[in-house]
Amino acid sequence: MNKNYPIYKTTFIDDMRSLVEEAAQNFPDSIAISYKENYWDKEVRKVTFSQWRDDVRNLGTALISAGLREEKIAIVGENSYGWCCSFFAVMAIGSVTVPVDKELPLDDIDGIITTTGCKAVIFGKTSEAKIKELLQKESLKSVELLVSVAPENSIDASLLGGRQLTTLAELQEKGGRLYSNGDDSYYSYKIDTNKLASIVFTSGTTGKGKGVMLSQANIGLDMTLGMYNFDITRKTLHVLPPHHTFGSTVNYVGHLAQGCEVYISSGIKHVSDEIREQQPTHLILVPAFLEVMNRKIWTTARKGGKEGLLRFMMKCSDMLRKVGIDIRRKLFASVLSAFGGKLELIICGGAKLDEEIIRTFDSLGITILNGYGITECSPLISANRNEYRKPGSVGTPILACRVKIDDPDENGEGEICVKGPNVMLGYYDNPEATAEVFDKDGFFHTGDYGKLDEEGWIYITGRKKNLIILSNGKNVYPEEIEADLQKVEGVSEVVVYAGESRVQKDKITIVAEIFPDSDLLADKGIDDPQTYFEDQVKALNAKMPPYKAVKRVKLRDTEFQKNTSRKITRFNLDKTID
Repeated sequence: MNKNYPIYKTTFIDDMRSLVEEAAQNFPDSIAISYKENYWDKEVRKVTFSQWRDDVRNLGTALISAGLREEKIAIVGENSYGWCCSFFAVMAIGSVTVPVDKELPLDDIDGIITTTGCKAVIFGKTSEAKIKELLQKESLKSVELLVSVAPENSIDASLLGGRQLTTLAELQEKGGRLYSNGDDSYYSYKIDTNKLASIVFTSGTTGKGKGVMLSQANIGLDMTLGMYNFDITRKTLHVLPPHHTFGSTVNYVGHLAQGCEVYISSGIKHVSDEIREQQPTHLILVPAFLEVMNRKIWTTARKGGKEGLLRFMMKCSDMLRKVGIDIRRKLFASVLSAFGGKLELIICGGAKLDEEIIRTFDSLGITILNGYGITECSPLISANRNEYRKPGSVGTPILACRVKIDDPDENGEGEICVKGPNVMLGYYDNPEATAEVFDKDGFFHTGDYGKLDEEGWIYITGRKKNLIILSNGKNVYPEEIEADLQKVEGVSEVVVYAGESRVQKDKITIVAEIFPDSDLLADKGIDDPQTYFEDQVKALNAKMPPYKAVKRVKLRDTEFQKNTSRKITRFNLDKTID
């Protein structure tokens, strides 16, 4: 864990157009994007960096010819090669991307598109039905052009109301002809990297999201400065939703600039099979995925009667590594084969990750680099490094990013604040909300609580909005208790919150609501989950200060509702307890 080892070589990203051009020059015949049109297809389509550059340029040229220079363009739909090309082409012509979560209700989709004044909507196959329904409702008032990523769609001309309808392939073909005939409008335009380039609506785990305004300088510098920290491998699998910055900025911008092959997943339900089939050498994930992968390892071992043996082998392997003998890839080959056999590295961010999971994967031969980011910071703020990590920390700030702790308590814990070239321009059409999150020194207040150690490493405690404040003034961070409860066998998911009594309105009761792992409980012969979990919570309470004690255990029959980033949406929980 050498803190003095140098930063890695990376590509400086000026803007999205130059990123595409330089990648095509540096890695012309290497694979940029790979994917399947349909998961069940045998053929994997592979696009070189040269072809990707041509497709982005041709699309950009056609969009300019359609009068869409410096306009706002929404991208709604599943992750796809067309989504990727659209994202880069829109910014490459000086226009503004508005990535929209395809899972949002109709009114929310229309609200984002109409409020931001999008002149065009590029939509995927899975979003076609919603676009059609919005047209039937006579919504999408600002839209003049509809572009289908799929080669065919079922939108009837009678619904268009004067709007144009085309496909992405038709636009790329048109742009290719224009460029071949001397149209140089794509290259002749000077991009202002400090102007608005993307409006990303936050997922809103506690309610409605806000439109985060990012410039090309925000996005490009965040990845330039962030990628100095990582020694990424040559192939990754893109699992995360592309309308979030972790999916678009880190997976696309950061990786394609480095010449990394990005395989686009066909969807969450196929991820396990795709990892085995495509054999990525590293992954970009959020904790929810790693928690599932970790459970799968131990469930498989337990059902095969090898859980004890696996733990013993891991302990022996860890001891051998201390004397310079590393045989993890051979010793745990059967376990690693479930992840394709070539997986070396996982970069994880988006929420706090249990340190025990990090240790488990490290013992097996897969390094996990835990990081910290937020949409408003494009998103990367800090990260552990390949050879420089601290348990429990989300790393040190990326270059040129300053972090301070606002109003720290006696433990040094307070709100994490950030200042740097990756910090957003503000919230779209919401100057009041923007003013609330910036202090007089220009630091952005993240809403996350945490602390810094003497070497500048960041430790996250919890979210400000989730904080439980007791009548005696004590603060309880539910995420800390959740992390301990997550280690209890049989806990699949857990949320800790202040229960609201119908009788005593001012009384706060700390509640742990648990979604049990019923299969594991059955394997262990536990037929009274309520009593089992109450006993486990009592044991946990005995190790904590009395004011943090969980007073009520509530079991649920279904998973918690989540957003598309796989974060539990806390705002819709029923917190009444009497």
